[in-house]
Amino acid sequence: MKRETISSLGELALLDEIRRRFARKCRDVRVGIGDDAAVITPRGKSLLVTTDMMVEGVHFDLRLITGYQLGFKLVSVNVSDIYAMGGTPRHLLLNIAVRGNTPQEFVHMLLNGIGDAINHYGVILVGGDLSSAKGGVSLAATVTGTGRRFLLRSGARVGDGIYVTGRLGDSACGLHLLKRVGRTVPITFHASRNLRYPLPEMRVSGGVGSKRAGLRWETVAPLLRRHLLPEARNTATLRRAATAMIDVSDGLLIDLSRVCDESGVGARIFEEKIPISPRMEMAAKCLGLDPMTLALTGGEDYEILFTRRHGKETAATRIGEVTESETIIVSRKGDERIFSNEGYQHFSG
Repeated sequence: MKRETISSLGELALLDEIRRRFARKCRDVRVGIGDDAAVITPRGKSLLVTTDMMVEGVHFDLRLITGYQLGFKLVSVNVSDIYAMGGTPRHLLLNIAVRGNTPQEFVHMLLNGIGDAINHYGVILVGGDLSSAKGGVSLAATVTGTGRRFLLRSGARVGDGIYVTGRLGDSACGLHLLKRVGRTVPITFHASRNLRYPLPEMRVSGGVGSKRAGLRWETVAPLLRRHLLPEARNTATLRRAATAMIDVSDGLLIDLSRVCDESGVGARIFEEKIPISPRMEMAAKCLGLDPMTLALTGGEDYEILFTRRHGKETAATRIGEVTESETIIVSRKGDERIFSNEGYQHFSG
């Protein structure tokens, strides 16, 4: 059966579909999809604006991620930046470039993922752009947010505690598992977490031969989900006490280095304090990977790294403190080393 492509649908029909799917009424949106520009009238608050691109072959491999997951992730990574500034996400601009022979089904699933994400975060799609592409799929989103008090990377002060939400390294471990699986795993945001998908037999690396890794779906699924369907961490309960904030997108060490550089300070953190999930530790060891390396440099966790003065306890984990100079990590054995931009960087070869 011949698959319908985007070329057979056409730009205008696709635009009409997007408009039908995402048309919403919102008090601060005077003009939304359909005009040359959206008209937004925020009331008495700062307007935060962020944008992120996702390019095939750089940020994702379509052999390993579905259109739905790609759409959900695109929104989440942008919303995460707004949360990391202490804002509330409001509006989304969406840019899509695909080849003319791209199956319509892929684009429909992409829009489904975007739709579930904007509903989850309470965001309104107000416009964007469509284009044909000569190369692979290229996506970009711009998200606006509002806030009365916003947080910067430059607010950390000597003596502040350094905290991080959630667990680190799950997403990076999930990516390694996904590469071992070698194909897409069609989980969705609303799918029951009890659903199971057949996985290939995984072999332990490091000369164990044909012995099975012993990883169950209950262990693997949450790690895959953390990579394929990341959820941005709402910072509403953290904003008041925080002095500086950033989301962990490229890795804990590189993102903490950015806070220190912008604030003109140093940091001292402890490996024994880094929050790691038991399932990640188990899976990493089965794959022959170091769990601590994944947690420190893996990236794409989209947890929140922040500094704050001493005060009431928070649900986040304290991993160290802000110092006058140098960024130092203390190993579980008590050894110290200086760290800097250890994590993901574009154009780094």
